[in-house]
Amino acid sequence: MKKPYKFFKTIPMKIYVLIAAVFTFVFFSNDFGLVDIQKTAIIIAAGVDRTEQGFHLTAQIGKPKGSERSSCGTASVDVEGDGETISECIAEIYSKTGWVPKLIFCDTILVGEETAKDDIMGALGYFLRTEYMPDSCSVAVCKGTARDMLKSVSAIEDTTSAALNKLFSNAAEKSGKVMKQSLKEFAIDYYGASESSFLPYITSESQDCGGESGGGEGPSSSNGGAAGGQSSSGGESEKPDKKIFKAEHTALFSQGSMTAVLEPQQTFTFSLLKGKVEAGTFAVDDHGEPVNVSVLKDKGNANLKVENKPQVTLSVNLKVYLFDRGVSSPIEDVARKELSKEAIEKSTQLISEQITELWNTCVEANCDLFHLSRSLYRSSPKKYAEWKELLLSTADLKVEAKVETMK
Repeated sequence: MKKPYKFFKTIPMKIYVLIAAVFTFVFFSNDFGLVDIQKTAIIIAAGVDRTEQGFHLTAQIGKPKGSERSSCGTASVDVEGDGETISECIAEIYSKTGWVPKLIFCDTILVGEETAKDDIMGALGYFLRTEYMPDSCSVAVCKGTARDMLKSVSAIEDTTSAALNKLFSNAAEKSGKVMKQSLKEFAIDYYGASESSFLPYITSESQDCGGESGGGEGPSSSNGGAAGGQSSSGGESEKPDKKIFKAEHTALFSQGSMTAVLEPQQTFTFSLLKGKVEAGTFAVDDHGEPVNVSVLKDKGNANLKVENKPQVTLSVNLKVYLFDRGVSSPIEDVARKELSKEAIEKSTQLISEQITELWNTCVEANCDLFHLSRSLYRSSPKKYAEWKELLLSTADLKVEAKVETMK
């Protein structure tokens, strides 16, 4: 232990001072790969559309509000770029603004409807390749173009991207009305044996906000100036058309191309089969009167057996209770949660019919939505090679629906 101590003791103090000076200079002169926030474009949402030349990228960039507004939060500005590839679009945005585009906080990728019909992975490949893109980023298809939807003004949020993200909350998933999909999961499905997947399909509708208070000083007004470009040099400004967004439809994909769109009722059935519904509701008739049924527990499954011929079993097991009635009820019925025998039978019949309808839609769209081919490939590569091209069209369907009421 004494020899190392003697060695360091023999080194002149000037060497220590020189080494300390070098480390200090390196530390304070290096930015360690960081970019000045004033020169950075924080992309919070990206919209991709195909053009004749390649792609059109609409980047929604977070923009902190100025101190002149009483409300706090973040508005946005939309910057657009064109190119043969998405990376060229990013480069054009850089050249237009001087801001370095950063995708690390991008939570949403929106793809236009027509773009999704022609191998969507051409539009998503760049986002998969870049190491700064979060895998958990939500991906969705929108009606019309992604540019128009991102540049529209939300009636409930500062930015369109924030309003879209609310559609994919945990509560929305548990309701069964929305099927969320991440960039990572979609890529796994695309490159997997089934070559099939899904994405939420977003639509919008105008919202009358005539009762707004605050004289247009709210956050939506701020976003309207950025996204819609509608402003006035004096006096009153023209109010932009504000939108409410919905994601109750679901787009089906086969080999990367959108082949069908599920209706809201089919989206709910799909969610039941995935076992994701914990607070969703559906309506049935009870002795000629409307009854709203709430799902307490949901267990769904898709099973494949291949012997002489493939057989697919789609099963749903629900624990439900009476949630609401569409007519007035006596006081003793208000606290009642148990469903009648007829309501149980109607619920079972409804779920069975919806499962069959969903399966037929998948067959017509050639979409292996339940990844049956992947299961077959893992269990028996030999049978997979035999049936992979004919699995959906030749398989026999067996539906098992069970509904129990909470007592």
